[in-house]
Amino acid sequence: MTHFGKMTIVGVGLLGASLAKACKERGLVEKITGCGRNRDNLEKARALKIIDDYHTDLAAAVKDAQLIVLCTPVATIVPLLQKMLAEIRPGALITDVGSVKVPVVAAAEKLVPAGVFFVGSHPIAGGENSGLEASAANLYQGAKCIVTPSEKTDAEALEKISALWQAVGMEVVNLSAEEHDFVFGAVSHLPHIIVYALMNTLGALRTQEDRTVTAFSGAGLKDITRIASSDPVMWRDICLSNRDHLLDMIHQFQGKLEKIRGTIEKKDGQALEKEFMVANKYRCNVI
Repeated sequence: MTHFGKMTIVGVGLLGASLAKACKERGLVEKITGCGRNRDNLEKARALKIIDDYHTDLAAAVKDAQLIVLCTPVATIVPLLQKMLAEIRPGALITDVGSVKVPVVAAAEKLVPAGVFFVGSHPIAGGENSGLEASAANLYQGAKCIVTPSEKTDAEALEKISALWQAVGMEVVNLSAEEHDFVFGAVSHLPHIIVYALMNTLGALRTQEDRTVTAFSGAGLKDITRIASSDPVMWRDICLSNRDHLLDMIHQFQGKLEKIRGTIEKKDGQALEKEFMVANKYRCNVI
């Protein structure tokens, strides 16, 4: 079932290319146009038939598009909106895949003119590998997609964007932008900060014989630090865009860490075991 005529994907990387593949596989759009700064990447995407054509010029790429999906770093989304608005056809829908929503949704609602519709989206998909080469048509299958409507969001636009994500296999959940940023500041942004800090701590450690300690790491360390391989530029933008929530989460985490440190200093094995048991229970709830 075709949902849209022309879809323009701005940013043909992991998420953008995977969406294009999924839409083609399911026949959800008639034509997919790619847009980005890297012409070689766009040429490759066209050669692989992930997209039908491409433009490096944003205005040309979005012209006549019924749907525009911004698959670029969070900090670039609002500037891209500002650049494209003059060329967007009336009735067009715009969404994004950014993992911070408050600044994006607030800016979009001020910028987007009447007759053009923006709905914030955050598909919870991906991994430490990025780029076109890591894309897959089934990337979104079985995952959640958060959409962040506000009181100003057009009901029909929300329905169409939700239907798109459902059509590529996602479970759609509605959250306010504020609740979204609080939740993902906790379950995604804070863990990335912790793991980056952990790897920087371990990476700088040397034994008395000047051996790196990470040379002796096993599967456990590799498992818990996998996300340290994530794109540094993307995560720089995410952390700064969700600054207030993230700072609060770091403060709360530091408090928990200090509590555990205190039990170790006091040699309070009973209290330490209790902390670990509580963590075990929370972990069981996650899995």
